[in-house]
Order: sequence, then structure tokens, then C-alpha cells
Amino acid sequence: MTGTRGLRIWSKVHTWTSLISMLFLLMLCITGLPLIFHEEIEDLTEQQFAAPQLPSGTPAAPVDDVLRAAQQARPGDHVLFVTWRDEQPSVVVITMSPTPKPMRGQFYRLVMDARTKAVLGEERPQRGVMDIILLLHKNMLLELPGELFLGAMGLLLVVSIVSGVVVYAPFMRRLAFGTVRQRSRRLKWLDLHNLFGIVTTVWLFVVGGTGVINTLAMPMYDYWRGQVLPPLLAPYRGAPVAQPSSLDQAIARVRTALPEGRLTSITMPTAENFGSPRHLVVWMKGNSALTALLATPTLVDVDQSVPVLVPQMPWYLTLLQMSRPLHFGDYGGLPLKIVWALLDLVCIVVLITGLYLWIAKQRFGGSARSRTAVRSDARPA
Repeated sequence: MTGTRGLRIWSKVHTWTSLISMLFLLMLCITGLPLIFHEEIEDLTEQQFAAPQLPSGTPAAPVDDVLRAAQQARPGDHVLFVTWRDEQPSVVVITMSPTPKPMRGQFYRLVMDARTKAVLGEERPQRGVMDIILLLHKNMLLELPGELFLGAMGLLLVVSIVSGVVVYAPFMRRLAFGTVRQRSRRLKWLDLHNLFGIVTTVWLFVVGGTGVINTLAMPMYDYWRGQVLPPLLAPYRGAPVAQPSSLDQAIARVRTALPEGRLTSITMPTAENFGSPRHLVVWMKGNSALTALLATPTLVDVDQSVPVLVPQMPWYLTLLQMSRPLHFGDYGGLPLKIVWALLDLVCIVVLITGLYLWIAKQRFGGSARSRTAVRSDARPA
């Protein structure tokens, strides 16, 4: 009796956590499908500025010279970031703005040839279809409140998965795995719902868990900036924004401090809270399959005699950086993305069949035949 009562409680938990989160999870699955292939889609749909073919072994120009060429192309504008793209090793991207403080829609990216210092093109910030899909998936266009709400839906998904496994376990004792009964439409879809649900359990748990972590990205970074950086940067707060003497020298010093690192971007000195008025923030990544997606910031004082600072990245930011590529299947290239997409489609089937089963139960639950069938052959949807 206790076991039956417990099973009913778990069944209700599974039903209501699934129903409450279902529409939002369906939206996340649908928007997440193209986002799995965002790199491939952007390569096909967005304008690409490619560096020309030059003789093999053509050396890269000093970064300082590339920066000067960008400033000559747009005199009077402010350099915010310098970025290197993994997929375009011969390209340097200089993010600039008419104002020292970057404003939404008021900055642009000069794509520069890293060898010839030529301007290849200019990328303007614009909200394309993929950007809108990403915002819907990330926060439903509601910024932080939307992110936190979707994080709560992700927690309900985790509870739904756990309760579904608990309810499914005794059901499995009656039927061989993979059995799909054909006695009625509802029974058929119940078996398919159970089968697809248990097959995608681990994937759903991973994607749901990493999704919840991703929704906390902004609070995590704000907490880190508020707890770790202020003691390091307190002496410089309110100071005038300094001009670095040499980016190449700063890069060389960081590579000495982190010899296994790979340069990804540099944040110029700034009065904004994402940087320092007196430091270059040089971001490095590792070279292994795992560390290639983990960014480490280093602080290089414009006074080159001051040692390089490497703030300790807390465990929660490391977990966040690992969860982002895992959420979209970025660790294994295109093969893993295809697997992620197929599992996403199966998850959509699970959500739709779960909704159908609940509606069918409400509609036909009063018939003695349905009640008998459900009691003897299947668990509640």
C-alpha cells in the first residue's frame, strides 16, 4: 500500500512538473535546434570577410601596427577590444566605438588582415534571425528576469526527469524494453512516450542541467566581478584611462606567464566595470579539447614593470564555461551536433506525446474501460 501511494505521489509530481514547464521546454527545444548548428548557419548566411591567399609562411604583422592601421581607418574612434578568431587565423578583429563607453548598436568591428594590416571589411551590430532565436532561447527577450524564469523551468524539467524514472521503473517490470502495445491509440502513445523518455533521460538531464547553469551566467559574473576584481583594481578606480605602450609587449609577458595558453582577445583599458582604467585584460584559452573552451583573464598594467596578474577563476565560472559548449554539443564537432539534434527531435516528441496523454486522460478518464486499462497496464501520464 505504501509503495502504491508513493508511486501515485511520484506520478503526480511527474505530471505537474511536466505540464507547468512543457510549453517553455517545447519552445526551448524548437529554438535550440537551429542553435546547435549556429556556426554552420552563420557561415552560410552572414557576410564573411576572408583574408586573401598569401605565400605560405607569411608572418603576421605586429599587433601594434594592426591597431594603428585600424585607428587610421577610423580616426577619433575608440578601440574597445582586439579579437582573434579560431576559424580565421589570418584575421584580427578590432571592435571600435565613437564613444569610450560602448553603446548598443553604436559599435562596429573592423576585420583586419593580420599580415598586411589591410581593412577587409566592417561588421555592424545587427539583430538577425539567429540573434532573435538565441534571445528567445536565452531569455524570451526579457533579459535577466526571462533567464531566471527559464532556469526555474529547467529545474522543473530535472524534477520531471527524476520522477519519471521513478514511475517508469515498476512499469518496466511488466513489459520488455521497447514494447509498444497496439490495443488502443492512447496505450500506443503511452508506450512511445515512456520509451523515448527513458532513451533521452541522460541527455535531457545534461542539457537541462547545463541550461539551468547558463541562466545564472550574469549573476555569476557580477558576483565574481564584485568579489574578486575590486581588491585587485581598488587602487585604480576613478583613475583616468591610460594608454598602453605596446600590445605586443603585453602579449609576450602573458605568454611567459601562461606558456600553454592561446591568445583569444584583449580588452583595452576602460572606465567601465568589465575592465580596468590601467590594465589590458588579455584573455587566454588552453590547447586541449577541454581547455580550448575555457577562458582565463590576465591583467597587464600599462606600467610594464608591474607583474602580470592572473585572477583565480572560481569553480562556478569554470563550471559555467564548461556547460555552455556542452549544452549545444560543441565539444565533438559536427557529428556530436547531429546526435544532439536527433535527441532534440526525440525530446519534442516526448513533450508532445506527454501533452496528448494528459489531455486524453482528462477526456476519457471517466470511462471504466480507461480506468481499468490504466490501472492494470500502465502508469499515469
